[in-house]
Amino acid sequence: MTRTLQRAFAGGEVTPEFWGRIDDAKYQTGLATCRNFICKPQGPVENRAGTQFVREVKDSSKATRIISFTYSTSQTMAIELGVGYFRFHTQGATLLIAAPADWVTVTAYSIGDLRKHSGINYYCTTAHTSGTFATDLAAGKWHALAGDIYEIPNPYAEADLFDIHYVQSADVLTLVHPGYAPRELRRQGSTNWTLTQVSFTSALSAPTGVAATPTGGTGTTYKYVVTAVGDLGADESAPSAYGSCNGNLFATGAYNTVTWSAASGAVRYYVYKFSGGGYGYIGQTDALTFTDDNIAADTSRMPPVATNPFNASGDYPAAASYFEQRRCFAGTSNKPQNIWMTKSGTESNLNYSLPTRDDDAIQFRVAAREANTIRHIVPLVDMLLLTSSAEWRVTSVNSDAITPSTISVKPQSYNGANNVQPVIISNNIIYCAARGGHVREMAYAYQANGYVTGDLSLRAPHLFDGYSVVDMAYVKAPYPIVWAVSDSGKLLGITYIPEQQIGAWHCHDTDGSFESCAVVAEGQEDVLYLVVKRTIDGNEKRYVEFLHSRSFEDQADAYFVDCGLTYDGAAATTIGGLDHLEGKTVSILGDGAVMPQAVVTGGEITVSEEVSKAHIGLPITADIKTLPLAFEAEAAGQGRPKNVDRVWLRVYRSSGIFVGPDMDNLTEVKQRTFEAYGSPPALKTDEIGIDVKPSWGANGQVVVRQQDPLPLTVASMSLETSIGG
Repeated sequence: MTRTLQRAFAGGEVTPEFWGRIDDAKYQTGLATCRNFICKPQGPVENRAGTQFVREVKDSSKATRIISFTYSTSQTMAIELGVGYFRFHTQGATLLIAAPADWVTVTAYSIGDLRKHSGINYYCTTAHTSGTFATDLAAGKWHALAGDIYEIPNPYAEADLFDIHYVQSADVLTLVHPGYAPRELRRQGSTNWTLTQVSFTSALSAPTGVAATPTGGTGTTYKYVVTAVGDLGADESAPSAYGSCNGNLFATGAYNTVTWSAASGAVRYYVYKFSGGGYGYIGQTDALTFTDDNIAADTSRMPPVATNPFNASGDYPAAASYFEQRRCFAGTSNKPQNIWMTKSGTESNLNYSLPTRDDDAIQFRVAAREANTIRHIVPLVDMLLLTSSAEWRVTSVNSDAITPSTISVKPQSYNGANNVQPVIISNNIIYCAARGGHVREMAYAYQANGYVTGDLSLRAPHLFDGYSVVDMAYVKAPYPIVWAVSDSGKLLGITYIPEQQIGAWHCHDTDGSFESCAVVAEGQEDVLYLVVKRTIDGNEKRYVEFLHSRSFEDQADAYFVDCGLTYDGAAATTIGGLDHLEGKTVSILGDGAVMPQAVVTGGEITVSEEVSKAHIGLPITADIKTLPLAFEAEAAGQGRPKNVDRVWLRVYRSSGIFVGPDMDNLTEVKQRTFEAYGSPPALKTDEIGIDVKPSWGANGQVVVRQQDPLPLTVASMSLETSIGG
């Protein structure tokens, strides 16, 4: 008779190919199966909470993506990115509009205005003065809404949704795709969002009406241009049209007076004079006039040259980010290895000067030995470029900041990334490999004086081989988990704390398939929003759902059903509002007690006893299965038959526990003790012993299952095992 103790499960699920590595520390904390359980950083495993239904997507026949937007610590949005539209979800609900005013003819309308016409709500897509509604609608100036659901239009096709990359700064979300001009999704109010193409020019218009008036002398033509300068001097407009005069500044007391009209948003103006074949700087002012009394033009400082490299098909960027107060773009179809960085301190100004100045926009080509399409720009201490076949580090040479003359690009490794947007955890990057379907990490290593990558899927390749990750998101609280949606329809999670060398994979499934994920902060936790494809009453449906919080005080608030809803009201036996689960068999937790499953008919179910609070949704089966029993000392247990006689589980606030040697031979833990008649068994926090059905075999594994809508947390496991000769 042998007693074993598994103190933790922080190794997560590992591949059967790993089962011979009893010398590896992860073997002692690993699992053969971790299905719908989450590995906690402290070592226990707990069954995941269920998902709560939010709303069906606009068109269930088309793929739909979910992305995140954070306006403030208290206002976040999970944005439904669909074919031709955006919708907005927050706090488990969909953004709706109040009754808008009626449409009126001969009225000036702006992008984002909401109006009603003939009982239908509309969103204004183009600034215009209204004529007839039919004409304006046919011209695409209005976008029809579905009832009172707030949405705005977009130009994206279904095949392109998951290749859109995005980055947020303040209330602006930049979206890029090589097939579309870059766009900005801008929040101007809770129900006032706009989507516009990025204008890659200075935010300031050039001054107009530049004129020069001579005083004293004639004989020489002088030309002047003026630029407008924004707050803090970061943004400078293109130069104005020149103004000229005929004078002689070498005459005694002579001077030229340059004047111009004000430019909106300007706080200062720079004045340049033509000299030696170009315009050189002669001074600045916050007034609308400048006096040139023969000031020498500084041709080492010339007015900016306007440029827009993203103005045609084939020239649209595939990647975007921010670094050192510049917005960065990269990876166009025509120039896949190029990177562009805006003028320092600006969002969209790609102007440059001759000769080059340190705050000019930057254009740079990564010279590589093989094709390296830039897919991602990741800002850490350094800027990292993830390409289709390598990882690159962008730094400055002999300077603290990157400038046009100091930029340096060096390769760090040659693995490559796929098109799924990476996530940043502390100072590490998690990204998907270009080939093989695996997930990798990248972090700075001082020993290598650079960034080093590693395969996070090394011990769990069975979850990745033959599949691809199609979406990824990162939850910081209540514990750090990177969530990845696989094209297998599974949701994969890795509890990831690199400083503690914790990287534990767990696999999650549901009655349907996961298709997209995004994370937003809501309250004290990060919330995982999902797009899930399900078959409901014979029809394919795509739903927006979110992973419910697992935190609860009262047992009646435990939420462990998928695609569910909560009834909270007067005691009742018939509960409606379940049309989204028509024809499905659902699990029910009523007032903290597990009730018999029911089939949703006509959007309703009937329960056997009255309940005032019920969580109703699709059943979740959660399993953990231990690795084959083996000890490193003299390979004890290897090649010998084994039978687990008894199992001790240390559990925390748990109920509904089944244990056995395999999935088909499970024994329920009887835990009702002194609870009052008619009340549910209390959640157990204790070490419990279970005699399991005898099953001699080569592995000596144990399965723990939760199939009721109840919590289960396993902190440790001890096995009493017989080993044959």
